[in-house]
Amino acid sequence: MLNRVTNLLRARPDALPQAPVGTPPWSPSLSASPPDQTAADSPSRHYRTLWISDVHLGTAGCQARYLLDFLKHNESDTLYLVGDIIDGWQLRKGWYWPRAHNDVVQKLLRKARKGTRVIYVPGNHDSMARQFMGLAFGDIEVADEVIHVTADGRRFLVTHGDLFDGVMQHARWLAYLGDSGYTLILALNRWFNGLRTRMGYPYWSLSQYIKHKVKNAVSFITAFEKVMTDEARRRDCDGVICGHIHKAEIRMLDGLMYCNDGDWVESLTALAETADGTLEIIHWTHCLDAHKAPVEAVVPVLEMP
Repeated sequence: MLNRVTNLLRARPDALPQAPVGTPPWSPSLSASPPDQTAADSPSRHYRTLWISDVHLGTAGCQARYLLDFLKHNESDTLYLVGDIIDGWQLRKGWYWPRAHNDVVQKLLRKARKGTRVIYVPGNHDSMARQFMGLAFGDIEVADEVIHVTADGRRFLVTHGDLFDGVMQHARWLAYLGDSGYTLILALNRWFNGLRTRMGYPYWSLSQYIKHKVKNAVSFITAFEKVMTDEARRRDCDGVICGHIHKAEIRMLDGLMYCNDGDWVESLTALAETADGTLEIIHWTHCLDAHKAPVEAVVPVLEMP
């Protein structure tokens, strides 16, 4: 499976496998129109830095077409891929790789060729990439973790977060079991939003709602946030930027800034740094649902005191 993924990263667009017959070219779960039609006339915005994670290429839940739309309308000097970009767990169970997933890989490679510094920080679902630390795939750097310095001089630890997840480190079998249940919830989410689309309603994440209403899940997220900020403090950083739990968030926690860029399966979010060092979350589904320009689809956050 690793060789197959490696070949995908190196291949030309016209040499890559095509989507199976009958596979829709875009996900119906978010909008009644393909994303490139919804925001095709929107202007591009340039950021100092962008962070995306938990894309899960190789799964039916991946919203690849919407990520392509985001990448088309948002440029940056540096782009961090903060883990779980390719879902090796699911690809080991069965090969699923439609054209839109090829296009995401090629778009990232193209950005790197055109001058964007692209840094790939692997997560638990694409941990096979960790054996390539210090190397590069088509100008994409691979690193286990990075210390990012913002324009205003703040230091942030950038890591996926799985290495600080007790379940992943000490009960991996439970993580695999949970992944299977999560896949079922995502399938329910796609069915639910398919109905909403046909009824004329915008996208609403049923899976996010269920997850954040479950007491144990909420407790896990709270504990995860604290562990991550504690690690940032130990590294003498001003904050941490991570992914892993699929919940976009920017907030102060015990004097440090906790930032999570969310995911491209449920919430369609990214983290952005503007030219002056301000950090903000971009909610791309809000932009698409409201037919707004990408420059309006951001949530400003407080600055470090």
